Amino acid sequence: MNNSIVYPNVVLGKNVVIEDYAIIGVPPQGTAAGELMTVIGDHAIIRSHTVIYAGNRIGDHFQTGHQVTIREHNKIGSYVSIGTGTCIEHHITIENNVRIHSQAFIPEYALLQEGCWIGPNVVLTNAKYPRSANVKASLQGPIIGQNAKIGANSTILPGIAIGANSLVGAGTVVVSNVPDDKVVIGNPGRILKGIDQLDVYLKGEN
Repeated sequence: MNNSIVYPNVVLGKNVVIEDYAIIGVPPQGTAAGELMTVIGDHAIIRSHTVIYAGNRIGDHFQTGHQVTIREHNKIGSYVSIGTGTCIEHHITIENNVRIHSQAFIPEYALLQEGCWIGPNVVLTNAKYPRSANVKASLQGPIIGQNAKIGANSTILPGIAIGANSLVGAGTVVVSNVPDDKVVIGNPGRILKGIDQLDVYLKGEN
């Protein structure tokens, strides 16, 4: 017996697995059930207690851990994995081959480029002055570049761009843009070295 719920106007690809208590196609506030199309590609695995709102476009070989929340109007590529307890807000673009670990927070208007890696408990932010006047009109999500890696418990401030192949060390608070191919550590984050100066050369590794 499967206790999942799939709302109207959800298009599922081939060989999609939806586990117990997952909910797919939840209408966002102000919309009716089935008003927005939701598309999930082939060979997806949606694990128990995951909630995916309507209006998402998701590619092939997508998978979630348990208790993942994905809000509306996101574009998510193929071979994307989202870990247990992670929250994906709305109007986000996640490109192919992105790995997001458990209990991460990805806010509105973030861009996660192809092959980037988000560690557990990472927080991306998009409001420079929370609860200020017109804050919703000035949200800026971070940009995580291709194959960049964000270490566990790091925080990325609004609008920050993390360059391609760069590595953000665990617990770092990133307050300014990071160029390509750099290692950043600390609070506030500072450039330590080039990625090619690490003992294990990580450039291009997924």
